[in-house]
Amino acid sequence: MIIPAIASGAADDLAALRSACDAAVSVLLGRGAERIVVLGTGDLAADSDESAGGTFAAYGLDLHVGGPGSDLPLSLAVGAWLLDRAGWSGPRTYSTGVPDADGAALLVMADGSAKRSTTAPGFLDERAEAFDASIAAALAAGDAEALAALDVELGAELWAAGVPALRTLGELAKGADIVANLRVDVAPFGVGYWVADWVLS
Repeated sequence: MIIPAIASGAADDLAALRSACDAAVSVLLGRGAERIVVLGTGDLAADSDESAGGTFAAYGLDLHVGGPGSDLPLSLAVGAWLLDRAGWSGPRTYSTGVPDADGAALLVMADGSAKRSTTAPGFLDERAEAFDASIAAALAAGDAEALAALDVELGAELWAAGVPALRTLGELAKGADIVANLRVDVAPFGVGYWVADWVLS
């Protein structure tokens, strides 16, 4: 939904979210990293380099992102779209596991619950808002321990497919001094979205 051509008539409803994503990616690229690691969830056999790519044909859009390949799962394809949009032409790694992030900047693609309202894709689950709020609080505070301890099973029940990627971020960031900035915490159409950037020392 963040991609205007897919959101169609709802694109304007996500304009602020899209702008925050662009701003966060700009900060990421401005840190001077030689490589961007895009971390997400989905079916990816092994970490892939910048030759990997993805398509949104399944969503009715003739749009190819990233490299010449076409195997990236949705979360990583959206990450590739954001990097393409920002003009990043340097090395990339795409991962749904625990990537080697030494010397790299990490772009984590992780969605919140899709059960935040009666009109949400998964209908309303009373637990969803509090679950998403706990993640927002961890992102705002730079609390890597809290992310690493997220309940994967509960996340799956709440249709928050991004929980494994958030847990990986938490594990990778444990023990670091983190300057955190939560830019967005919203739930348009009953789906939780956050945009945050962390700078680790």
